[in-house]
Amino acid sequence: MHNQTIAQLAQQLDQKKISSVELTEHFLNRIKSLDGEYNSYITITDELALQQAKAADEVIAQGKHTQLTGIPLAQKDIFCTQGVRTSCASKMLDNFISPYNATVIENFNLQHSVMLGKTNMDEFAMGSSNETSWYGPVINPWQKNTVPGGSSGGSASAVAARLAVAATGTDTGGSIRQPASLCGITGLKPTYGRVSRFGMIAFASSLDQAGPMAKTAEDCAIMMNAMASFDTKDSTCVDRAVPNYVNNLNQSIAGLKIGLPKEYFASGLDPED
Repeated sequence: MHNQTIAQLAQQLDQKKISSVELTEHFLNRIKSLDGEYNSYITITDELALQQAKAADEVIAQGKHTQLTGIPLAQKDIFCTQGVRTSCASKMLDNFISPYNATVIENFNLQHSVMLGKTNMDEFAMGSSNETSWYGPVINPWQKNTVPGGSSGGSASAVAARLAVAATGTDTGGSIRQPASLCGITGLKPTYGRVSRFGMIAFASSLDQAGPMAKTAEDCAIMMNAMASFDTKDSTCVDRAVPNYVNNLNQSIAGLKIGLPKEYFASGLDPED
């Protein structure tokens, strides 16, 4: 089950081939047995996850589910989560229990997804290797003597190690894209203003943006369908209808061009890079 995508697992849940409780228990067992090697999680919310999974199974039984209903996800520990420690990987916030949910968390709750826990990160998102966390460095599951990238390294490592179906990250200057690349998964920094920043602990408010981290582009599109929304609590959020991001996945890229700024190719660069 842990090698399958959101899209594949959603189909199995819809067809009642598996239950969300079974799926959630499977991932919780993997976290307990394997995450000691990777340190990708700061907090494991096992009791909450099982409660959410049971509720998701009821929603599925009623036929009111979406593709994210019952799917076990991990949330970067930069999103305020009501009743759960939200540390931002800092000793300063080690005992901080958020009294409210970030809008991103609320959006996933509306889909009846399951939160497995909060993932490790560079402290206050200030880093690009996930070595600056108060809770210790995160390990790249593909090669244990290397870093997973950062600051969303815990989310990237958890997805790569199959300790979550998918996860959230945040990106200011590459903190989703770089760890996704180093851990061999798919990551997306959405256009600024597309995803609400309310309840997301800021690094640089004029650049920060939450985004999805998953095995495939399709899974990221499914997550974006939930994450993207207009939010009056975020003054920089764009008031624009949210398209179905899955619909355009198979469109041809023929004729499109990629621009490469000449400033990126200054003298002294390694030609292999």
